[in-house]
Amino acid sequence: MKKLIALSINRPVFAWILMSALIIFGGISFGRLGISQLPNIDFPVINISIDYEGAAPEVVEAELIDPMEQSLLSVEGIQEMKSSVQLGKGSINLTFNISRDIDVALQEVQTALSSVRYPIQVDPPVIRKVNPEEQPIIFIGVSSDKALRDVLVWTDTYLLDQFRFIPGIGEVSIQGYSIRNLRIWPDLKKLNKYELSVTDIVDALQNQHLESAAGQYSDGKTEFRVRWLGEATTPEQVSKLRIIKRGGQVIQDNNFTIGDFAKVEDGLSDLRRTALVDGRDAVSISVRKQRGGNEVSLAKSVHKKINELKEIIPKEYKIQINADFTKATSAVVHTTQEKLVFASLVTILICFLFLQRIREKEQNIYGRYRILVTRLTHCCNSN
Repeated sequence: MKKLIALSINRPVFAWILMSALIIFGGISFGRLGISQLPNIDFPVINISIDYEGAAPEVVEAELIDPMEQSLLSVEGIQEMKSSVQLGKGSINLTFNISRDIDVALQEVQTALSSVRYPIQVDPPVIRKVNPEEQPIIFIGVSSDKALRDVLVWTDTYLLDQFRFIPGIGEVSIQGYSIRNLRIWPDLKKLNKYELSVTDIVDALQNQHLESAAGQYSDGKTEFRVRWLGEATTPEQVSKLRIIKRGGQVIQDNNFTIGDFAKVEDGLSDLRRTALVDGRDAVSISVRKQRGGNEVSLAKSVHKKINELKEIIPKEYKIQINADFTKATSAVVHTTQEKLVFASLVTILICFLFLQRIREKEQNIYGRYRILVTRLTHCCNSN
């Protein structure tokens, strides 16, 4: 420290160049610094979620959660395992030792669960690392006087793409909505009249509402690939599918269709969750940032994008920010910047005044020393 002080006093130009370089590169680094409410670290926590549509919690626990837990016991380093079940879904949270490599643990969990046999209608579980930094930072509400299904389709096919290409965006997803679903409402009186059941309608859908490979056809030197194009794309096409079996036996004397015994509509799944804007049903969009990114800068970009979209989207749709969790972070950053600037100015002022006085004293001492040396030299020459 003494050498640095002496160097700064004896070589002020070099000190100014050194400090200027530190200030310039510090300002560049500060502008590129990631700003987030939480640190960018990997927590040793893994979440496993699985869906079993329509199954009771007891069935989810017995057929899914218990076999998965038994398989996960072979994974090394698990400190705590918690599971929960609900109607049609279940989840398992795994907490590992703090020294455990979470990426390696994730691979071992995937390997362990690959040996579990799930029911035919159940998709494989979703496995992901849990990081508080990956929580949504902004919630956007989309409301309209139109039907919720129309709002959902418009949001999914158009609006989400407007946000996905903003620099720094990690993920944009829809929350608080019902999944678009083909609904078939059977008329039990009509079914009973012809001794049909709901199972016959289900069998007709499973056997005819599909698209699959049908082999190949050869004609001399020419060979054709054959496909079965039986998948219906509209409710009207679904209603025209034939019911060809009654209780597993082929129907010979009638030409029944699904539309003869049921109402087919393009609707939404059962209401399990909902989003409200001003008391009306709406669609909620969650925005997540990239890991290590600047959430304050991203929030400003999202606000700017929403203001641009308000001028070009149809008037029947309304977009607004429902929650912005970056405001607290922005306030803290702004306060920190003010304190840094104030501290820098005070430091510069004090150092300038202090060093200036030292230079003045040095000049006075040096001047007196030169006068004294001159007089002594003159006296010596006179003698």
